[in-house]
Amino acid sequence: MEKKIITISREFGSGGRTVGRMVADKLGIPFYDKELVDQIAVESGFAPKFVEENGEHSPGSSLFSYAFAPQGVPGVMNGLSTADFLWNIQCSVILQLAEKGPCVIVGRNADYILKDREDALHTFIFADMAFRAERIVKRYGESDKSPETRLQEKDKRRRVNYQHYTGRTWGQAQNYNICLDTGVLGIEQSADIICQAVMRSREPAKESEE
Repeated sequence: MEKKIITISREFGSGGRTVGRMVADKLGIPFYDKELVDQIAVESGFAPKFVEENGEHSPGSSLFSYAFAPQGVPGVMNGLSTADFLWNIQCSVILQLAEKGPCVIVGRNADYILKDREDALHTFIFADMAFRAERIVKRYGESDKSPETRLQEKDKRRRVNYQHYTGRTWGQAQNYNICLDTGVLGIEQSADIICQAVMRSREPAKESEE
């Protein structure tokens, strides 16, 4: 089946967001990253910065952090915790965007939310620690923590969030159609591979010879 929706899951610092932007530009389709955050913010009532930080990150570094998350008040946020309320809004927005037509969606557990769509191509972008550490220092600058610690902390909270809401293992190859190492392949070639997969899905299936 033709692949129209591309989800980009990624390790922090791997360049997944840049890959997604390139794919969208090359295919001439909408790209949802900050735009997705803004729409979730509007529908949830939370500030965009809060959505950006909490929409795909756990409150802490373990699954137990959700047990201690603030619970909602009856009649407010449907009595859900802040994390669960945000998750429900996020699911709704991503499903709506996918219904609009072809697009690239970065992060937010979109691969799981859209797992039942046969027209979706799910990708995971990763790279080794050295490649990612160099990229985040260039992009975000130095901090009081080492680049390696920043990478590990961010990815751990992403992994916990993913496991909590999906029951699956973040980054496990079986959850995606394509896994690409940008440290080896490069950003642009990784984007080209995804585009080629999409274009191939548009080709008529060849009849097998008897």
